[in-house]
This record gives sequence, C-alpha cells and structure tokens, in this order.
Amino acid sequence: MGIKSRLRLMIFLQFFIWGSWLVTLGAYMINTLNFTGAQVGVVYSSKGLAAILMPSLIGIVADRWVKANILYGILHFLGAIALFTAAQISDPSIMFWVMFFNSLVYMPTLALSNTISYVSLENKGLDIVKNFPPIRVFGTIGFILAMWIISLAKIELSNIQLYIAGGASILLALYSFTLPDCPTSKIKKDKSLVSQLGLDAFVLFKQKKMAMFFVFAMLLGAALQITNTFGDPFLHDFALNPDYKDSFAVKYPAILLSVSQMSEVFFILTIPFFLRRYGIKKVILISMLAWTLRFVFFGFGNPSDVGFLLLILSMIVYGCAFDFFNISGAIFVENEVDHRIRASAQGLFSTMVNGVGAYAGAIISGKVVDFFTVDGVRNWQNIWLVFGAYTLVLAIAFAIIFKYKYDSDAMKDVS
Repeated sequence: MGIKSRLRLMIFLQFFIWGSWLVTLGAYMINTLNFTGAQVGVVYSSKGLAAILMPSLIGIVADRWVKANILYGILHFLGAIALFTAAQISDPSIMFWVMFFNSLVYMPTLALSNTISYVSLENKGLDIVKNFPPIRVFGTIGFILAMWIISLAKIELSNIQLYIAGGASILLALYSFTLPDCPTSKIKKDKSLVSQLGLDAFVLFKQKKMAMFFVFAMLLGAALQITNTFGDPFLHDFALNPDYKDSFAVKYPAILLSVSQMSEVFFILTIPFFLRRYGIKKVILISMLAWTLRFVFFGFGNPSDVGFLLLILSMIVYGCAFDFFNISGAIFVENEVDHRIRASAQGLFSTMVNGVGAYAGAIISGKVVDFFTVDGVRNWQNIWLVFGAYTLVLAIAFAIIFKYKYDSDAMKDVS
C-alpha cells in the first residue's frame, strides 16, 4: 500500500471516530438518558475547553520528546477507553468529565494527523499542497459514512454509537504504530515555550482590525457548536407528532444531517472564485448570512413536503456557512500577519473558533433550549429563530464595525 493510500486510511478513521458520535450523542443524552438541554450543552462544551488547552501542549510533546505517530496512537488508545466508559454512564456530571477527558486526547490528534501526513508526504518527495487536500477529503467521507451507519442501524439513541467510536479508536491506535516515523525536530526545540504555545500571537490584539476579527471569530464559532449539539435532537423530536413519526427525517436524522458535510465538499471548491471576486470581508459576511438561513430554515422546516425542502436547504447552506468562514478566515490570518508568527496566529484563530467560541456556544445554547422547554416539550421554532436572530445581528455588526479594504492582489494566488 502506497503512502497516500495509507494516509487516506488514517484520515478516514480519524473522522469516522468523530462522526460516530459528535452529531448524534446529543439526541442519545436527551431522549435516552433524559438530560436537560443545559446538561447536554455542558457535555459538549468539553470539546471547546479541550481545544483551548491541549493542541499546543501536545504539539510541544511531539516536537520535543515523542514521535508524532507514536503519540497519535497513544492518544487514540486513551480515547477508546474514554468512549467505552462513556457508553456505560447515565449521570450528566460524570458524563462531562469522561467526555472532557476524551476531548483532551482527541482534539490534539486533529493536528497530529496533519503533521504525520505532511512529514510522510515530504519524505516521499511529494508536494503537500497538491497531494494533501485529496487525502483530507477522505476525512469527510469517513465522517459521513459513520453518520450513515449510526442512522441506518437505528442506534442514534443508543450507547452503541460510543462503542463503535471506541472500536474505531483502537483500530486507529494500532494502525498508527505502523505509520512512518515522524522524528522530533531539533529546530522546534530551539523555540521558546511562549512561541510554541502560540502566545506570541496575542500581540495581534494590539491591532484594532485583528482584535475585531478574532472577537467575531469567537462569536461565530458559537454558531457551529449549536448545530452540532442540537441538530439531531431537533429532528428526533418530530417523532412526537404522529404525522411525522414514519418520515425520513425521523427515521434517519443523521443521514439527513450528513447532507451538511456533503455540501461542505462543494462549497470548499467555490471559495477561490468568491475570494477573488468579492474579497474576504464579503465572503465572511456571506457566511454569517448563511448561518442565519441555516437556523431560519430549521425554524420553519419539518418532515412534510415543503417543510422537508426547507430542511434540505438548511443542510445545503451549512456548507457555505462553515467553509466560507473557517477557510476564508484562515486565509485572512495568513495574509495579514507577520510570517514569523503565522503558525501562532493560526493557532489563535483556531482557539477562538473551536475553543472559546465552541465552549460559549455549547453552554449558552443549552440554556436557550431549556428556556423554551415546557413540560419536556421543546419549542424548536423559537429556539432556532433566536439563534438565527443572533447570527443576523452578528452579520450586521460585522458589516458596520469591521473595516477592511479588499486588495485584489492579495487574492491573486488563491486558486
């Protein structure tokens, strides 16, 4: 098996693990374990906390002491133990701590999988820019396939999803030990601890434009966490209506939600065109408006004919909402910061979106869901319209407050 095929399998399993539970665990906790919205939000907030704390620290360990592929395997083995443990838990407080541990060991593997891929491709004399994106696509395929398996097997409301994720984690842990070694870097050892933690990028907060960008990144990061946490429980609740209990959306909600990931694949290909034509500010603004449409379509969607079309449209605009901000935002950071701190700046961007923003989104969205819940019945239309209003206000504020002059020359190399 060639190195590209081996890396495809690694990336596939990496995201298969996540897809086995990330979207459906909320429905399991609400419908089977009878957790409240706030309790579910707290459990999901563990991912945001871990994204703040761990990736940089594990990166230092991989740079200085332990080969990345070996560390990668150890972390996935520990993740498997956490997932198997979580499958046996019914107490929300204990569930938080177990999933927090799982997030602590899983979140750093996202970066480590990139490191292993880059090193392996370079060692074979292969161009990373050309060869890595087609490899990374297999992660999206793995995520989608996991969602389909969980949905078709009708285990979205079962702890079996956690056992499947745990089993895949063990498989990946064993497989990682067969991957090419990623030696520790002497060059990176010479960097200061402050630089390796990404703290030197905080100097960017002295620049008004960058400070405002990172604040909006944090606020928009909350939107992604909302749909990850409550999209599946929302679709499952249509089963309470006898007219919808046999509908596709109720029977296979994870499959319906997987259209969102399929949409990502399409919209990621359109980014170069939109960036060259409209510039980064407008592209990010489009993303914010797409988030608003995502929530509004959810608010008025249902499993009926017209309502189902709105649900499908919500899945489609998700690809635009997610890709246009996350990828364009990373390009903005790359173009705007001194290249001596670009890695730190990208780390800061990720922390604001996937760490601070995700944590806040999980906590606040859980409280919003409980606020609109009466006698165990959730008013999902009001819930989604509140979230839609939030992203609309965010878009208006961004359009007015964030000052950025479009430079077509800065986009000429985007392709």
